[in-house]
Amino acid sequence: MAENHRNHENDELGRLDASDAKDRKILLTVLLINLTQSAAGIALGIWAGSTALMGAGLDNLADASVYAVSLYAVGRAATVKVGAARLSGFLLIGLAALLLLEVLRRFAGGEEPVGPAMMAMAALNAALNLVCLRLLRRHRGEDVNFKASAIFTSNDSIVNGAIVLSGVLVMGFGSNIPDLVLGVIVAAIAANGGREILREASETARRKAGT
Repeated sequence: MAENHRNHENDELGRLDASDAKDRKILLTVLLINLTQSAAGIALGIWAGSTALMGAGLDNLADASVYAVSLYAVGRAATVKVGAARLSGFLLIGLAALLLLEVLRRFAGGEEPVGPAMMAMAALNAALNLVCLRLLRRHRGEDVNFKASAIFTSNDSIVNGAIVLSGVLVMGFGSNIPDLVLGVIVAAIAANGGREILREASETARRKAGT
């Protein structure tokens, strides 16, 4: 009877224990993709003078950090998984605040971003995000950290579409305002994603406390 209870408990903790190796491979793949996106996005954002690209790069860095934490959490107790998800949420909200500060600094005085560079990087990121999202959605609804990862990647897809539009507007109007406005939007999306992850973690913690 006790053995059956333990087996049931393991199933309730995310139903991932039987496939830890597969789960870790998925997280490692998206971790490496996001580290590459982050380095390229931040570097190109600085070169192109684009807060939107820098924001996307920071967002990818946050994603990579989350996946690294999630690699540790996969197959472990529910409390570890919830803690990792909460760290994800707070990290994303913190990066959103930093991006807002950078946008405010550039509103005070900044050069026009390079529109074509914004569009090219966003298009590449969008393709890579589709790869990540396809991998992560196989587990959507099964584990709080895979849910967090899917939320991050969905946000990235929205952001990259907006960056392409912003690049067109920057070239059309010859102004950095579209990029800065998008920087604010990216920050808001990031903060909302963090809030959603914290909410999901709290709900998971309450469910586990009630069992």
